[in-house]
This record gives sequence, C-alpha cells and structure tokens, in this order.
Amino acid sequence: MMTELPLEQVRTLLAVVDEGTFDAAAAALHVTPSAVSQRVKALEQRTGRVLLQRTRPVRPTESGAVLVRFARQLARLERDAWGELGLDGTGEPTRVSVAVNADSLATWFLPVLTRVPDVCFELHREDEDHTAALLREGLVMAAVTSLPDPVPGCAVRPLGRMRYLPVAAPEFVADRLAGRPPAQALDRAPVVVFDRKDDFQDGFARRLGHASAGPFRHQVPTSEGFLDAVAAGLGWGMLPEAQAGPLLERGRLTVLVPGEHVDIALYWQQWKLDSPALAALADAVTAAAARALRH
Repeated sequence: MMTELPLEQVRTLLAVVDEGTFDAAAAALHVTPSAVSQRVKALEQRTGRVLLQRTRPVRPTESGAVLVRFARQLARLERDAWGELGLDGTGEPTRVSVAVNADSLATWFLPVLTRVPDVCFELHREDEDHTAALLREGLVMAAVTSLPDPVPGCAVRPLGRMRYLPVAAPEFVADRLAGRPPAQALDRAPVVVFDRKDDFQDGFARRLGHASAGPFRHQVPTSEGFLDAVAAGLGWGMLPEAQAGPLLERGRLTVLVPGEHVDIALYWQQWKLDSPALAALADAVTAAAARALRH
C-alpha cells in the first residue's frame, strides 16, 4: 500500500512540465537527464499511472495534472512557512498566479491587485468558461470563472453577475441594417467576436430565434480592441455594461434590442491552502466584485 509520495520525484515531475523537456528539467535541477527520467518512471510505477505525455513540450496527463497541482501547492506552503519563520533568504517575492477573463481585466479586476502589496502577480488571460481548466492543470492558484462547482482541491465563492448588452454604433445601424429591426437582422449583419472560441454573440442571436450570428466576422482578441471595433462601426457585439455605459451616454453606441441583456455569473476559485497571500487576494477580489458586479 502506498503511504507517501516521494517529494523529490514529485518536484522532478513539476520541473519537467514547467521546463517542457527532460533535458531542460535536468539542467534546472542540476542533475542528469537520466536521473530525471528515472525519477519520473519511478513515480509512474509508484502511482500505477502514466503521468506525462511525451510530446514537445511535455504535457501532464489527467493523473499527472493532479500531482503537478500538488507540487505547486506544496511549494507555495513551503515558501509561506519559511516566510513566517523569518528564514526566507532567497530574496524572491511571493508570487501568485491567477487566471482572469479579459472583460474582468478591462473593467474591475486590475485595481484589486493594488490592495495586496508585496506580491508579484502572474496573470493568465482566458475566457471565463475555460479558466477552471488552468486550475485543474495546476497552472494557476486562483481563477475568476463561470464554473460554480469547485475544481478538486479548490474552494469557491460567488462574485456576482457581469451584464452584457447587445450594442453597435449608430452609423452601423443606419448603414448596415438599413432600417430593418435589429432583432430580425443580426444573422446577416457583420459581427465582432473575440476569437474562434467566442460563441457569445451566436448565443444571443439564437436567443432571438436565429441559427447563429452572421458569417461576416471580425476577430478582435482584446477587450479594449473589441470595444473600439464596435464603436468604430465594424460590427455589433456584446459588451460589458461597465464598458458600454459611457459610450451609450455620449451617443457613440446604441442598444440594438432594448431591454435585452445577458448576465454571466462569475465565481472565485482558489486552492484550499492556508496561504496569507491567497487569503488577502480572495478578500480583495470579493470586496471589489461586490462594488463592480450585479447581485
């Protein structure tokens, strides 16, 4: 019966995933590639699971991701313990990795970080439907996500709802819709999307009875650029209420279907660790979301 995970082997697995190859992991750990291979093989034999996909770069399997997440959590706890003992002589600041969707980054999230001093943040921008995958893989310690069910090993807090409005520039409505009711014309009108994974506009078009949004699509993969593209008249799009509001007031945007909106529920998920940095960040995020999001 297995009673423990050899920490040297677990840390070696993490090094291979982070460095991408066995040779690079060997250089980072100051051992031979053969030693790295033997440690990983021994860990796979001990767990009875294949832990790595031998691709370039190396990627963890589903079982490997569990151990990679464990290794990162262990490293976080170790650094926190040394810091509390006053024995952290590395000179390295505390680092916290977070996955955040682009619209939260552009509207309310970034000022949160100023409320957690003496921490270096590594932000990963990803759609809110996909940020939880980075938690599962152990690539981030926390995430703003649309997933209400906790990822294994994580705690979850509701943050609130981000409201999106279907908007376009008035000139776009006059020129491209030609007097047709927008609700009936969205399946043929040019549309702005974030990237190929973005089906948000399609979902809204389906809500109005269309098969999808139109085939004429502009891909603009930044939240600020997306706003500018819609305001410039390239196409219609779903914009966060906080972004669209000022331009609606100035008449640079108009709501295509008055009274229609889409609310996306957001959640904060983070590792279940007694980490001062993570706890401080969670409190700051929750407080900011209470002010910025709908409830």
